[in-house]
Amino acid sequence: MKNIIIKTLLLISILAAGTMLTGCGTKAESASNGELNIYIWTEYVPDSVIEAFEEEYGITVNASTFSTNEDMLAKVKSESEGAFDIVQPSDYMVTQMYEQGMLEKLDKDALTNLGNIGSQYLDQAYDPGNVYSVPYQGGVAAIAVNTSKITSDITSYADLFNSDMANTMVVLDDYRAVIGMTARSLGYSMNETDAAKLTEIKDRLLTLKDNIKLFDSDSPKSALISGDCTAAFCWSAEIALAMEENPDIKIVFPTEGAYKFMDNWCIPKGAKNYDNAMKFINYMLTSEAAQLVMAEFPYLNPNTVAVAAMGSDYSDNEAKNPPQEVMNAGEYLVSLDNDTLAVYEEMWTELKQ
Repeated sequence: MKNIIIKTLLLISILAAGTMLTGCGTKAESASNGELNIYIWTEYVPDSVIEAFEEEYGITVNASTFSTNEDMLAKVKSESEGAFDIVQPSDYMVTQMYEQGMLEKLDKDALTNLGNIGSQYLDQAYDPGNVYSVPYQGGVAAIAVNTSKITSDITSYADLFNSDMANTMVVLDDYRAVIGMTARSLGYSMNETDAAKLTEIKDRLLTLKDNIKLFDSDSPKSALISGDCTAAFCWSAEIALAMEENPDIKIVFPTEGAYKFMDNWCIPKGAKNYDNAMKFINYMLTSEAAQLVMAEFPYLNPNTVAVAAMGSDYSDNEAKNPPQEVMNAGEYLVSLDNDTLAVYEEMWTELKQ
């Protein structure tokens, strides 16, 4: 009930604030300002925020969703240029896309709300200077354990490979995440390229097969909440939402250092509605919009103004707001060469057979 009240109050504030949120245009001036085609992660951007943007700007937003970065990349490549105005790649995929000439440079002058983003989240190695991307939300891929069902002490990614975890787990349907986690469990980088180490990682990965009951990147919390799975390797926010439904579910940050990620707003090359895309990104940078996002999808949010406004319910919840030491110990994925990716894909295919 508390979350519903928070969401309602935030939505009212967004609708009432009008131009104070964005500094661009008025409802009267924007009765019919075209459309915007966005391609975003599943269960990541609240419908209420999109609808508030539409009402504020008179822009029709057409949203479609994806479940992995690779699915997104393949879809964008398969469509004609300009099919999407905004995409939402993770850190390493930002690099991959701009290196392939797939992204437009951002108009920083239009991002009047960029100052709400904490400096620690800007100018990252995957996009120095934020030429092509603006951070949206992030976090880690952590471990969830239903402590009423699993009594063993789970502290690491390595523990997920133990035989007593057979047929218990929901894991992300994402080959870079799962293979990366496996590499970390061996003390290697999630971005390993050495052939001998990749063979070792593959052998370890295949021992995970008997422990996996379900692959799900869209809503892994559902299997935890229903009890179909009693453990998980999934996004921290999914664990936070599962914990709200079942207090027996706990989050574990792996001792090896977690897979960490930051998802971003980007504009694909040839976007037909570039100006509308910039308006949307700037809108999502407002404190009010970010608070509404966090209330529904509680990931680590780089909007430090919004985080401060959310209070301790968000900031003190380690599943919603992973501690800085967890983030510091984690590792981002990086863009890998095609030959290495082919090896990863072969591993993944064998795991899922």
